[in-house]
Amino acid sequence: MINNVAFSVSLMCMDFLDMKNQLEILNKRADYLHVDIMDGHFCKNITLSPDLVKTFNRVATIPMDCHFMTTNPSDWLELSAQAGAQILCPHAETINTDAFRTLNYIESLGCKTGVVLNPATPLSYIQHYIERLDQITIMTVDVGFAGQPFIPQMLKKIEDAANLKVKNNYKYKIQIDGSCNNRTFKSLVDAGADILVVGSSGLFSRDADLNKAFDLMEQDFKELTK
Repeated sequence: MINNVAFSVSLMCMDFLDMKNQLEILNKRADYLHVDIMDGHFCKNITLSPDLVKTFNRVATIPMDCHFMTTNPSDWLELSAQAGAQILCPHAETINTDAFRTLNYIESLGCKTGVVLNPATPLSYIQHYIERLDQITIMTVDVGFAGQPFIPQMLKKIEDAANLKVKNNYKYKIQIDGSCNNRTFKSLVDAGADILVVGSSGLFSRDADLNKAFDLMEQDFKELTK
């Protein structure tokens, strides 16, 4: 954590041939591990799974946050919690018929509650249960694939979430997912981000040595946000 901003590392972007070593490095350098679970239906990609969460959990010593890009997140919640995830985050667009039941279920599993908002989904979509949330993830790219361009219109949504949190003394952390890198760090922090999900552009592309890549990312972040 730097200046009260935490880093969550997107594990879909890691080198799976060097998985154990990279997880051991991230245990010491990152604040959270971000696990994207996609079903190939909600978005046209298939990435990680509860089985991989279970494998990661054999090495991980920091919290894992599961982001469910799935049409039926209820199919995945218990499996992910049992595998070792501590924060469960379905998309708000997928739980509008059973949001309160879903939040109750997440809490019953002993996990923190989160939801994810697609870029085109307004903050008002979750207004009736926002006070229940431990985390709101605001997508700043469309879902599905790493390396997409940042959507600048999302800065206003981040600001609105931050102002609403302060005004009502809500507990949620504001996590940003999508193109978090040295081109966007300052604007995201200024808007009110608490957690930045870093992946291909923000971290892994910086250097083949993950420790060096983390050093470079932290150096940029400190310079850009001081």
